[in-house]
Amino acid sequence: MKPMKRVALVYGAPAGVGGLGGQAASAIQALAIEGVEPHAFGPGRAERWSLPGPIPKIVWHDAPKGVSRFRARYTSLRWRQGQLVLENSGAIGSWAALQIARLQPDFCYLFTQVALESLEWATRASIPTVLDNPNGHIRNFRRVYDEESARWCHSTFHGHPNDAMVARVEREYLLAGRIRVSSEWSRRSMLSNGVTGKEISAFDQPVDLSRYTPNPSPLPAQGPLRICYVGTLDLRKGFVYLLHAAKILTKTLGADGIELEIVGATGDPSSRTLFQRESAGLGLRCAPGDPRAAYQRAELLVLPTLEDGFGFVVAEAMASGLPVIVTDCCGAAEWVRPGESGWIVPGGDAGALASAIEDATRRRNDLRAMGQRAREDTERRAGLHCLAPLREWIFGKDVRLV
Repeated sequence: MKPMKRVALVYGAPAGVGGLGGQAASAIQALAIEGVEPHAFGPGRAERWSLPGPIPKIVWHDAPKGVSRFRARYTSLRWRQGQLVLENSGAIGSWAALQIARLQPDFCYLFTQVALESLEWATRASIPTVLDNPNGHIRNFRRVYDEESARWCHSTFHGHPNDAMVARVEREYLLAGRIRVSSEWSRRSMLSNGVTGKEISAFDQPVDLSRYTPNPSPLPAQGPLRICYVGTLDLRKGFVYLLHAAKILTKTLGADGIELEIVGATGDPSSRTLFQRESAGLGLRCAPGDPRAAYQRAELLVLPTLEDGFGFVVAEAMASGLPVIVTDCCGAAEWVRPGESGWIVPGGDAGALASAIEDATRRRNDLRAMGQRAREDTERRAGLHCLAPLREWIFGKDVRLV
């Protein structure tokens, strides 16, 4: 392969913030190799880099603001989050494509939702591309929201992704040279929804193993079983099934059987209403913020997601020495050894979640050893060394860090 001197990356979430931002940060880290001049086009980065070591050497191009705050708050976009995300993504994508046409890079690494215009330019210019798809297929992503909104909110889904975004991302799939995903689960989702005829490859995501570490002085295993959930309280994350499982456990284990701590905030009015209704009487602790303290207090992480291409919180919790309960709708389930470092349950099944948590209470004396195995497994999979296969896939084998 011809050496790539100049590389452009387009991303849609601040690098290092949240799951999408974490994936942007890891892609940026992977592109920082000797002999390459990487350029990042997107909405900036977190003040603190989300991976070990200094911020890699890269040229940052900060995107202009998209939809104005006035339109987002005081027009119909306030209730049409799908249209708001679509317009913001299109604004970043159009701006980035103009900058990239001036830059004339040798290669483009692009994230879904903001990639279309740059893919169109790269196709005309015969420039190789990789499209990073952080979740499953966009149609599966949308299907989950449609079904859950009808089931729990008795309403039509008006959030992200809307029909226009589905069409946009499917066009990106078509134009991409190669597609990167973060799990075999995500790869299967792409294939089963009709993305064929091109290379789709799965590569692990890194996590900061020095930031997420086991508690050196864990709390004693007594009193209620301490469980944490980390993430947005969003229909796709399946939080309502965890709340229903907690109600089941209140009947089987008693009111003091478990203690549930939630680190996150509701992402939309419907989810907020649903959470307030379904959490009534559970007495749980809920607040957004840095999850590290919750990981240190907990004995177990539960992620009841219904669609996740990876699930950074699973890797963070495992790195923090916690066993985990995840669904089979999550890419990070591939990191879990059932019975050894956690449990894998069917998505959308409160009874299965409750049974797994109840099993954890029976095996409470084993949880610390399970967490140690989770940490060891994460060290093998999630250090910065896991970026090497991705670099080789992009650039070839003879690559060096800068």
